[in-house]
Amino acid sequence: MDNTPPFDDAGLFARLDELGLTHKTVEHEALFTVEQSRALRGNLDGAHIKNLFLRDKKRRMWLVTVLENREMDLKALRHRIGAQGNLSFGNADLLMQHLGIIPGAVTPFSVINDRDGNVTMVLDKALTDVDPVNAHPLRNDRTTAISPGDLMAFLEAENHAPLVLNFDEE
Repeated sequence: MDNTPPFDDAGLFARLDELGLTHKTVEHEALFTVEQSRALRGNLDGAHIKNLFLRDKKRRMWLVTVLENREMDLKALRHRIGAQGNLSFGNADLLMQHLGIIPGAVTPFSVINDRDGNVTMVLDKALTDVDPVNAHPLRNDRTTAISPGDLMAFLEAENHAPLVLNFDEE
């Protein structure tokens, strides 16, 4: 396992800049839930997301990023992503170990810290059609807006090309 310290937001921004990806970040009080985010985001245009850090009985892990209002059926999702047994939420220790973040700061950007490639990225297809996509930049007191194309470019550059699922279809 790679023992390099995890990237922080400054390291993430430097990486986005290095890749030539456009991003804009606003600061706000720390947010831990989608409900808190809705109440405090003000007039941030674009897609707002929720992120699920999941694991199966074989200890495989997924980071699932979907529209914030998307209802998730974990039993159905498990079949779509090929999980073995039931899916459960990864705990705070696993989250820090593999994605270098704390609960409440889960974000697609956190794959930058999964240097060993243990986490599979799953992305809601609907997010590819809304510009920008708003996500925490590895901390939950900021929100970073990025175009869907630039988000995809980032994920691919970090060797986490996502499994894109259309959750509007059964």
